[in-house]
Amino acid sequence: MAKYYKYKKKGQNKDFWEYRIYYQDPITRKTKEKSKKGFESKKEAQLAAEEMEGMIREGYEITPESLKTYLNAWLNEYKRGTVAKNTFELHKRNIEKHIIPYFNNILLKNVKPIMYQKFINELNEKKYSRRTIEIIHGTMYNALEKALILGKIKMNPCSGVTIKGEQKNSELKFIDSGNISSFLKAAYEYGYIYWIFYKVLIETGLRKGEAAALQWNDIDLKEKTIKINKSLDFQEASKDQSKIFGDVKTYHSKRVITISQSLTNDLLFHKKYQNQNKLALQEDYYHELNLVLCRNDGNYMPKSSLFNSFARILKKAELPSLPIHSTRHTHAVLQLEAGASMKYIQERLGHGSMQITADVYSHISKKIEHDTMDKFEEHMKNVLE
Repeated sequence: MAKYYKYKKKGQNKDFWEYRIYYQDPITRKTKEKSKKGFESKKEAQLAAEEMEGMIREGYEITPESLKTYLNAWLNEYKRGTVAKNTFELHKRNIEKHIIPYFNNILLKNVKPIMYQKFINELNEKKYSRRTIEIIHGTMYNALEKALILGKIKMNPCSGVTIKGEQKNSELKFIDSGNISSFLKAAYEYGYIYWIFYKVLIETGLRKGEAAALQWNDIDLKEKTIKINKSLDFQEASKDQSKIFGDVKTYHSKRVITISQSLTNDLLFHKKYQNQNKLALQEDYYHELNLVLCRNDGNYMPKSSLFNSFARILKKAELPSLPIHSTRHTHAVLQLEAGASMKYIQERLGHGSMQITADVYSHISKKIEHDTMDKFEEHMKNVLE
């Protein structure tokens, strides 16, 4: 129940009104007070008090909290330990480098849609790419969506924002199916352990960290399946090998995929190859890691070795420069060429939704459909002649 008090400001003859609301904290069961001054009429104070009482009944956050305080709490209470380390660091960087410097000490409840739109526009004016702005927006939107669920705000001011700038139509980079054989031949000549590593990437679509973290107990050669449940943390491994394994990128990245008989045979041979190394090196072999794709002594493959070898193999095969991640795209394109559905590819790659998969590979799919129709038309000409 609200109570109202009339008072005069110092140096002014005009009356002002204040409301005071007394309520019971739902957790401590103690009586608390919420008040506000400065209303020019009792009616104005009553309307504001009614709104505040409604917020208290609904459990909305009524203690002013700064955006900075909330975002730090969101990071540590809701993101740490629930997303991959790289994703957590991305959110943290977006908050510390972009969001907090712009909004400073603004209260969470005072972030309004028009203000947020100005923030997004300023990022565009600073010549950040559209993709970078979308990533920063993703951090803020998700954080404030959680604030909405928690009852700290009544609406998400990030909803409906317009992100300016042209969408980069970056060409999807992958190894053309006609060049895969020459690439793998060059890889084998460069070194057997690199050949098996890149053959696994191309045939499975695994991320390099997922492949580097594979242990023999993750592979069932009889059932021809691979279980993906962790990723190799290259940064931590270089500092402390006890922290070599980290989480996969997202919840959906944990998956079990089937592999071909050809790759199964390669892995059977690879297991025998490793056993010979274990016998030769004895206690000098890193038995405890039990890695599948590793150096000859059983230790993990450093990121620098993978980057350098991949670049040199491409050059040796007379192919254009590509990132290692292109092997993942290569696998997806091979699946599309073989007639796989987007849903199957989504589950195989561990994407969070089929929309993500479709957004990345839709133009490749359309090209394959177009080529198929051209072949069909050519075939029909022969049939009808």
